[in-house]
Amino acid sequence: MTIYRTRVLDVPDDPFSGGVLRSSDDCALAVVDGVIAARGALSDVRRGRPDDLVVDLRDGWLLPGLVDTHVHYPQVRVIGALGMPLLEWLDRCALPEEQRLADTGYAQVVAEEFCQSLVAAGTTTALVFGSHFAGAVDALFTVAERHGLRVTSGLVVSDRGLPEPLLTTPERAHEESLALACRWHGNGRARYVVTPRFSLSASEPMLEACAAAVADVDGAWFTSHVNENLAEVAEVGRLFGGADHYTATYDDPGLLGERSVLAHNVHASDVELDLLAGRRTSVAHCPSSNSALGSGLFPLTRHVDHGVGVALGSDVGAGTGFSLFKEGLQAYFMQRLLGPDGLPLTPAHLLHLATAAGARALGLADRVGDLSVGKEFDAVCLRPVRGTELDIGLRHTDSAEEALGKIFALASDADVADVWVGGQQIASGGFVRGVLPGGSGSPQSR
Repeated sequence: MTIYRTRVLDVPDDPFSGGVLRSSDDCALAVVDGVIAARGALSDVRRGRPDDLVVDLRDGWLLPGLVDTHVHYPQVRVIGALGMPLLEWLDRCALPEEQRLADTGYAQVVAEEFCQSLVAAGTTTALVFGSHFAGAVDALFTVAERHGLRVTSGLVVSDRGLPEPLLTTPERAHEESLALACRWHGNGRARYVVTPRFSLSASEPMLEACAAAVADVDGAWFTSHVNENLAEVAEVGRLFGGADHYTATYDDPGLLGERSVLAHNVHASDVELDLLAGRRTSVAHCPSSNSALGSGLFPLTRHVDHGVGVALGSDVGAGTGFSLFKEGLQAYFMQRLLGPDGLPLTPAHLLHLATAAGARALGLADRVGDLSVGKEFDAVCLRPVRGTELDIGLRHTDSAEEALGKIFALASDADVADVWVGGQQIASGGFVRGVLPGGSGSPQSR
């Protein structure tokens, strides 16, 4: 057993339903076989076990591992291309880069960059938009496994509207998806998600093939994009003249359910929100991307009022980085800009959206998302560099709520000192540790 003595912040209960921030300036967490076995005062946790190792983290702040519900693995190298709406950005930036992942060697390097970027940001769990190429998806799962990350990903499939190298057939999409799922779904921390890029590039036969793949892989997930950009919404309406709305293009073939996550949903109708709530489908809110592409202001109030679960996504590379602290801050700004239509967000809301809400959206709420007894020890320790704005701010706070607000306002990758997944420390002091059989680690320079 290892005991971590620390200042801890988490939000075990939904603040949109009355939950509050849970905090302690001196909390002991006992971790046994990767699971939190006890939480409380050090004297109580250590009683009867005086020889157990105690790791003192009180010079930092311990939070649950962050959960990213929408991030694109092939786009890590195109972050920061500004000044374009969605469809132009896809044509000029994202899709040319995604074609390069046909080269498996190139894809392996990108997968390493991608996973190291997740770790550097304190993200321990991610729903990852994979690649259009099966070899590149294999590379992602292989690297994520080595780093010990919790990754749900899969083959991205399209059969129209994209450059020819990114297209496939419904038959091939189904076949390759099943082969990848057979290799990776349920293998360690990996899970498979069926992933049509969006209805704009997926015909009805392709979406039916996706539904068949979901049915054929026990416990498979589904993800795609919806209602991100007004021009996209209009074109989907033209292509699917028989569908009631964009969301119906996924629901009609049976793709929506509690293991489904749709990204963006900026321009949703009330009918669509009712449908998503009824299907228990979650939405990944990606505020930096929505702002950078000019997609619109996310209607969080309407999602919450309709009972649609919402979590945060970085949407790299239209999003401007991997940090969910930055996404939380941008979500806060976005709701402020909506004025009376916005939902005022507290620091507790932001931490919930970046952790427990994502765990719930990904069906992992019984394992991760907060630091309660019985949960796996997925955690991130923030230790700001002395003299930085965050360090100064945290040394002069009057409450845990104020400290958490400063973390979301000021924290960056540089403040992420240590990262654990399932009790295994996968990053410490600028080093990423590859996870080996038996839980040991070998440091690799970041």
